[in-house]
Amino acid sequence: MEFSGKDVLVIGTKRSGIAAIELLRKHGACVRAMDSSPLTAEEQAHFAGLNVPVVPQEAEQIGSAALIVLSPAVPYDLPMLMAARERGIPTMGEVELASYFLQGPVLGITGSNGKTTTTALAGHLLKECGITCQVGGNIGTAVTSLIDSSSPGRWNVLELSSFQLESISHFRAQIGACLNVTPDHLDRHHTFEIYANAKARLFETQQKSDFAVLNYDDATCRGFASRTSGKVVWFSATERVPEGVWLNEERILWNDGGFMDRQQIKLRGLHNVENVMAAAALAHLAGAPLTGIGTAVSSFPGVEHRIEFVRALDGVEYYNDSKATNVDATLKAVDAFTRGLWLILGGKDKGSDYSPLRDPLHQRAKGVLLIGAEPPYAYAAAPIIRKALAGAIEMTNCGTLERAVAYARAHAAAGDTVLLAPACASFDQFQNYEERGKRFKHFVTQLL
Repeated sequence: MEFSGKDVLVIGTKRSGIAAIELLRKHGACVRAMDSSPLTAEEQAHFAGLNVPVVPQEAEQIGSAALIVLSPAVPYDLPMLMAARERGIPTMGEVELASYFLQGPVLGITGSNGKTTTTALAGHLLKECGITCQVGGNIGTAVTSLIDSSSPGRWNVLELSSFQLESISHFRAQIGACLNVTPDHLDRHHTFEIYANAKARLFETQQKSDFAVLNYDDATCRGFASRTSGKVVWFSATERVPEGVWLNEERILWNDGGFMDRQQIKLRGLHNVENVMAAAALAHLAGAPLTGIGTAVSSFPGVEHRIEFVRALDGVEYYNDSKATNVDATLKAVDAFTRGLWLILGGKDKGSDYSPLRDPLHQRAKGVLLIGAEPPYAYAAAPIIRKALAGAIEMTNCGTLERAVAYARAHAAAGDTVLLAPACASFDQFQNYEERGKRFKHFVTQLL
């Protein structure tokens, strides 16, 4: 695709948007930026320095654009974008844009939960086994920012969200993986089917020489096998798979050959065993030997904000799982602990059903500490959670994360665990889940 001289409109002015703008300008495009929120003084100065005008997010501002590039946070089905496509103006996401310039094979990982851990682990396994790679995407570095450091022989290990995948057509992963698909982002995608279809795009663009690594225990993932032209490799924590990685009691096998013990995995929870199996399959398909993979797994420390141990104080352990931004992620976090749990829940609701938490919390938890905005904030999760969990567990309205940590300190006893796994987005009180997790760790480390 030729970009030189084209009038390109980039919607979204944060990390991915800025990376897309810089790439387009490098290739001679005439770029304008658009955002629904006012820019800070620092952002205004940055765009002025780039000589890129920033216009309000309004349909009439699309004007003569020959192409629209979207940051992941911008919904593909905005009415003004649908109207633009009807007028013949193509729309693509930042990942799709990057695919025209990115060198080297792609190892792409999607799923509702576990993407970041599995992506970081896959990169770790490749590097430890002497295979050159770089890691990015939804995990931190925009794909367009990886282009300059990409090369034909270097793997691009990418975490990919449904937001990034929903509009791809040229982008292709030589090895793609889906870890699981459970309801999430329904405030954006509207239905589970639309959400799942966005994940499936990763496999629909593959070719016969490619590989699809899929969770045999997840019905939606199993369905993706019919949507790829590539060869399917499975992973399963429950049974032997036709081809791939599976857990046989305490031993992890590739087909019939064991290559590591479960006890080599330092991360808590069965879901992290699944993440390890997926990463092992990905790394092996990319050329890593199984013996090296088993050794490398043992040295993987985990990822910040994913069931991250913070400290122990007077016999009470504190864990940060701020990345648990949906119900299924919180269920997996709860499952990693057996008893005496104080769970911090709440934030911005994403159209979730919190009732699946009832039985696990009734069995394992001493209390739920609710945080987050309350009505009239339109997306307040706290009242929805209260209704869904009523009668199953004692709940305390703390409002802020600082008050929740203080309450836990005052009421938790030796042997208990305090876990931040909010099941919600953070945007009512924090910029992102990282800020929420860092604030939690700060409050915990300040406890006396």
